[in-house]
Amino acid sequence: MSIDFLEKRGRWKSQTGFIMAAVGSAVGLGNIWRFSYMAHENGGGAFLIPYVIALLTVGIPLLVLEFGIGHERIGSAPLAFAKISEKWEWLGWWAVTFVMFGIALYYCVIIAWCINFVVFSFNLSWGGDPDLFFFKSFLGTTAGPESVGHVRTPILFSLMLVWFVNWFVVYQGVEKGIEQANKLFIPLLFVLMLVLIVWGLTLEGAKTGIMAYLTPDFHKLMTPKVWINAYSQIFFSLSLGFGIMIAYASYLPEKSDITKDALATALADCGFSIMAGFGVFAILGYMAQASQQPIENVVTESIGLAFVVYPKAISLLPGGSVFGILFFLSLTFAGLSSSISILEAFSSALMDKFHFNRKPTVSILCVLGFLGGVIFVTGGGLFWLDIVDHFISHYGLVLVGILECILVGWFFHIAKIRNHINKVSSLRLGSWWEGLIKYFVPLVLTIILLSDLIKEGSHPYGNYSWTAIILIGRDWLLFTLIIAFILSRRPWRTEAHRTKGRSDAP
Repeated sequence: MSIDFLEKRGRWKSQTGFIMAAVGSAVGLGNIWRFSYMAHENGGGAFLIPYVIALLTVGIPLLVLEFGIGHERIGSAPLAFAKISEKWEWLGWWAVTFVMFGIALYYCVIIAWCINFVVFSFNLSWGGDPDLFFFKSFLGTTAGPESVGHVRTPILFSLMLVWFVNWFVVYQGVEKGIEQANKLFIPLLFVLMLVLIVWGLTLEGAKTGIMAYLTPDFHKLMTPKVWINAYSQIFFSLSLGFGIMIAYASYLPEKSDITKDALATALADCGFSIMAGFGVFAILGYMAQASQQPIENVVTESIGLAFVVYPKAISLLPGGSVFGILFFLSLTFAGLSSSISILEAFSSALMDKFHFNRKPTVSILCVLGFLGGVIFVTGGGLFWLDIVDHFISHYGLVLVGILECILVGWFFHIAKIRNHINKVSSLRLGSWWEGLIKYFVPLVLTIILLSDLIKEGSHPYGNYSWTAIILIGRDWLLFTLIIAFILSRRPWRTEAHRTKGRSDAP
C-alpha cells in the first residue's frame, strides 16, 4: 500500500474522533422525531424487544461489515467495492450518488428550517396556529408536487448557511475538520438533549406522556408490521447503505478495534433515540394536560411533530422561548453532523478515483448541493421532499444493503473480512456473523422491500398521482443509477484500485 496514497486520504487523529464522527453520522433528525413516535405506535415498551433484536441481528452485524470493508479495503464505497470486484464498482457509486444528490439536498433544507425556527423561538413567531404558520406562512405549500410555486427566500438564505458550514468543515479535511467538528457537535447535542429531557420531566403531565411512550402492548408483537418497522428503523438510523461508514472506516489507522467501535456507535445511536423519546413524550404529556386532550390527539410523526406539535407545546411552556431555542438547536446540530458525513462520503469517492484535490472538490460539490436543494425550497418542495425521501430510503438504501451483502457474502471471501476484523479487534466474530451477512440480513431487507412494493403496488404512496410518483420518485433513483454507471466506467486516474487490501499484504 502506497504511503503517499494513505497520507493524501487523511486519517483520524484518535479513536474517539472516529467514534464521534460515526455517531454524528448515525444520530440525525430521525432519532429525535421518528423513533419515539414509532415506539408509541408499535407497542410502546414492547417495541424495544424487536428493536433490540433487530439491532443485534442486522444493525450491528451490517455496521461491522461496513467498518470492516472500509478498513480492510482502505477506500470509499466505490473504491472498496472495486477492489472486491471491478464489475461491482457501480454499486458504491450509486450509494454515494443518491445520498449526495438526493438525501443531502433535502436534508440540508430541513436543517435550514431548524435554523429558521431557532430564530422564530425568540418571540414565538408561529403565534396561535403553528400548523397554518408552518405549512402556509413559512413553507408556502402549494396544492401538490405538480405546482412548484415560489422560492421561499428566508429558507434559501438559511440553506446557504447550512452548505457553508458543510463546506467549511469538510474543506479542512478529516483530522482538522470533520473530527474536530464532531468533537464539538456530538457532546453539545447530548448535553442539549439532556437539558430538554430533565426540563420536560419536571412538567405537569410528563408522567402521562412517559406512560404513553413506554407502556407495553405485547399483543402488537404478533403483528409482522411491528417487526418490519423495528428492522427498518435500525437500518435507516445507523446510516447503513449510505457508503458513509465505509469511507469513515477507511481513515482508521491499521490497528483499530473494529467490533468495539461498531458496538459503541450502534449503542450510542440507539441509546440517544430512546433517551430523546423521554423528552419528546414528556412534552407531549404536558401539552395533552394543558389542552385537556388525550395524548393520542397531540401525537403525530415526523415533520409535523417537530414543526407543528412542538411549537404548540413551546407556546404553552413557561420559558418556552428558551426551550424552543434549545430544541431547534439540537435538531440543527443533529442534522449538521449527518450532512457533513454525506458530503465526505462522496468527496472521498471522487478523490480516490480521479485524484482530485480536496478543497476544489468540496467547494464545487457544496455549490451543486445548494443549487440542487433549491427545488425543495419552493412551495411544492415539501411534496418533492416526501416523495424523493420515500423512494431513496425505502428502495435505494434497502437495495444497496441487499446487494452489499450479496457482493461480500457470495462474490468475495467473506472469511477474509472476518479474519481481518478479528485480527485487529478485541471482540472476535464467529462463523455466525458470516451466516447473518450471507443469509439473514439480505432476507430481512428483502422482506422490507417486498412489503413496501406490495403495499404501494395497489395504491400510490401518500395519495400522490402516479405521474408524480414515477417522474419524481422512481426517475430520481434511475437518474442517480445512470450517473453511477457513468462514473464507474470512467478510467481510474490513481492506482488506488490496484492496491491490495490490508489482509492481502505480504
